[in-house]
This record gives sequence, structure tokens and C-alpha cells, in this order.
Amino acid sequence: MASLPLGAHHPLEQQQLLQPQPQPQLQPQPQPQPQLLQQHQQHLLLQQQQQQQQQQQQAHEAPGKIPPRRPEMGDEKEASVVDGNGPVTGHIISTTIGGKNGEPKQTISYMAERVVGTGSFGIVFQAKCLETGETVAIKKVLQDRRYKNRELQLMRSMDHPNVISLKHCFFSTTSRDELFLNLVMEYIPETVYRVLKHYSSVNQRMPLIYVKLYTYQIFRGLAYIHNVQGVCHRDVKPQNLLVDPLTHQVKLCDFGSAKALVIGEANISYICSRYYRAPELIFGATEYTTSIDIWSAGCVLAELLLGQPLFPGESAVDQLVEIIKVLGTPTREEIRCMNPNYTEFRFPQIKAHPWHKVFHKRMPPEAIDLTSRLLQYSPSLRCTALEACAHPFFDELREPNARLPNGRALPPLFDFKQELAGASHELIHKLIPEHVKLFDKSNHEGQPPARINKRLTMLDRGVMIKRKPTGSCWEMLVALLISLA
Repeated sequence: MASLPLGAHHPLEQQQLLQPQPQPQLQPQPQPQPQLLQQHQQHLLLQQQQQQQQQQQQAHEAPGKIPPRRPEMGDEKEASVVDGNGPVTGHIISTTIGGKNGEPKQTISYMAERVVGTGSFGIVFQAKCLETGETVAIKKVLQDRRYKNRELQLMRSMDHPNVISLKHCFFSTTSRDELFLNLVMEYIPETVYRVLKHYSSVNQRMPLIYVKLYTYQIFRGLAYIHNVQGVCHRDVKPQNLLVDPLTHQVKLCDFGSAKALVIGEANISYICSRYYRAPELIFGATEYTTSIDIWSAGCVLAELLLGQPLFPGESAVDQLVEIIKVLGTPTREEIRCMNPNYTEFRFPQIKAHPWHKVFHKRMPPEAIDLTSRLLQYSPSLRCTALEACAHPFFDELREPNARLPNGRALPPLFDFKQELAGASHELIHKLIPEHVKLFDKSNHEGQPPARINKRLTMLDRGVMIKRKPTGSCWEMLVALLISLA
């Protein structure tokens, strides 16, 4: 989803966060010899043609296999068909919501204001609700009458502070009997892409506090869709990361490519925008995991640190070359992990470019370490989204007095919900700052927050203690003594 342009009075400009600093440049890197890649280019080009054919089939990729939606999300907001087309400024679109379970129907009207994004998916326009005055974003896509819309089904089940929220939806028709799905979402005016472009335009680097804040929230959102929803976004990039310019809260958006991955089920490999495409996708893998989102997020982190894309490939073949220039030639085992069909191929031997030379000398070692953990050839070696959130690079955000550069409070970062289910006690301990734990205890009579976990793992004794939400510290102590007896 595109954003509105940055204006002269944008809050980021008013804050005057840093003095202008030279734009960092990548250090010279060893260039693989083109003739050594010729033996692979024909094969990869053929694969690219096959991937383009797969892309045409994407709309029909297991359309019926979607996660069950929660009954409380969207039941009163069933889509209705309304007349009207085109988000022309001033056009008014009226629809109804409700009408189920004895509830009265309610008419809602939207006035289109401006187009904020276009693409092969359709169009996104800003609109105002005439009844409430609320500004919303409406994504309008052509709907195939034979299939359910996967994006709609996925968004209906999502509820997280770092994921764009769906308000409701409706269908609209045209004089040519075309059917369009309109997704009505909360409106957030900026994207991480636009913010980064702003700093680049004035020859500044993005302040490190914002790099930490944005990427931390990206991983929080990914932890939710991966762990709770079982969904892979498949198009993580700065353009799909909305940011509130006042609070600096970040939300994942555009779930048009997202899918609930099923073990053993093939998926298309021609997915993700090129700069952020995981190497296993370039190798044609079809049984990939949510780790492709982790690679994409690692590319976003590196781009925010550098001020420019880390792997700016001009084609599928060139994208692999750009990755090899930094990570070096993948080993046979790494190739096997990405796609077993490529293990017999011999790639030119290129040494890895040291990460400390990729970034400028003053780059914090924690930033370099996290980037290296995210950008691994082997998908299984990449850290998970929750593990990324717990990385020391984000420790500054966990400090009791952490604030935005303008003195305002940070957006909510530690109100974890279901995404911590199954996480180890050690990981939870890293994720929840002590001052947050103390605050929660003082507000819950000594109980651990219910949103963290209802079980406490006693790692030193391997004991799991079930806690009742209304239990007291004394009751929990008694339960502990009984379990250890």
C-alpha cells in the first residue's frame, strides 16, 4: 500500500533528529566472473520462465485451504454487493453491515478522496466515512467469482497491534458485470519506504533508534502471523510496512500474497519482491517455510542501516549474484537445504564479504550480528521472529526510560498475546523487560500477566505449573511446594 508524500511539515523533519551525515556506501566487493555463471544462467532463465507461468496460476493456488476464521471477527460485517465503480474523487459508495443474529443493518457511506496506491493487484484509495468522519483506506481488487479471496479470509482472523486491521468489506459491480472486492482498512499515512526515502533525500542516515523500533515491530508482527496464524506473508518489504508518523507504530500490510503454509504442500516459488526474495525461492523451492519472511525482514534491516538495498539484483540471475557477492558461494549442504535438485551444480567459488566491511565502521556490532543471523543460506539456521525480538540489538527499547527522540513514549512493544505460546521461559524472560513485569505484577496481585503465558516453566527442575487466572502468589507457592514434594 502506498502512502501520502512527505510534506515540508512532516513530524520527522520537525524533530531534527540528527545532523546530516554522509550516505554510507557498500565497500568494494569481489565480483564473480560472468563467464563462470554462464553454465547456470540458461538453467535459471528457464526456471524464471517457469516461475512466470506459476505466477499466473497464483490466484488459483489452493484457494480453498485457508485457516478457519474466528467467529467474533467479521460475523456482523458480511460483504454486500453495492452499485458503483472507480475511486474517483468525490464519488460516494454506500454499503451495509450487520443484519445477522437479529442485529439491525447499518448503512455506511464512503467518499473517495484520492488514490494512494496502484498495482497489478488493483488500487488503494483514501476515503472518508460520511457517518463518522473517519479516514480509511479501501483496497479494491477484481474478484474471481469462482474462488474465495484468500486475503479477505486471512485478514478477518487477524488482530494484532503490528498488523493492519480490517474494518469490513463489500463487493461492488460495474456496467461490464465485473465484481470487485473492497477491503476497508484503517488508514495509516506513511510507509517505512517513504520515511527511508526522506532521510536519503537529505543525505542523512535513519536514526538508529528508528531502525530498532521499526524492525522490532516488524518481527513482532511476523511472530504473530507465523506462530498464531500459521501464515507466511511472502512480500515483506519497506513499501508494505506502514508507519504512523506521530507514534511510530509499524504495521504489516498487503496480504495479497500471504498464504497459510501446509507441510508437504507445494507453493509457487515466484513470490516476494526481488530485492527481498530469499535464495531458496531463487533456486525454485516450492516447499519453503515462513523463514522466507525472516530473510526479507533481514534485507529490510540491512537497507535501513545502509540507506540502500543490500541486494539490488536486476533479474533473478543477477539477484543470486548479488547475494553471492556478500555471503559467498553456498556450500553443497546449504544448496541442499534450499533445493536438493541443485546439489550437483558447481557454482563459482566466491569468498564471503565480511559483514563489518559491508557496513560502515561505526555500525554497532549487535546490528551486524543480527543481520548475519537473519541472512543465512540455510532456512533452518535463520533465527525465528521471536528470537529476533529478543536479540541484544533491541535492548535499548527495553530500557525503563526509553523514549522517542522527541520525548514521547514508545508505542506499545511488550503487550504480547498468543505469539508467546510455546516459547521457552528463557526466551520470555528476555522479551519482557523487568520494569514491565513489575508493573504487571502490581496490577495483577502478583500474578504473571495472563497474556504472557498461563504456565511457568521451571527450567532448573523441569516442572510445569498450571496457574489459575485468579490465583494469588500464596496459592502459586503452595502449588509449587506440592509439585516438588
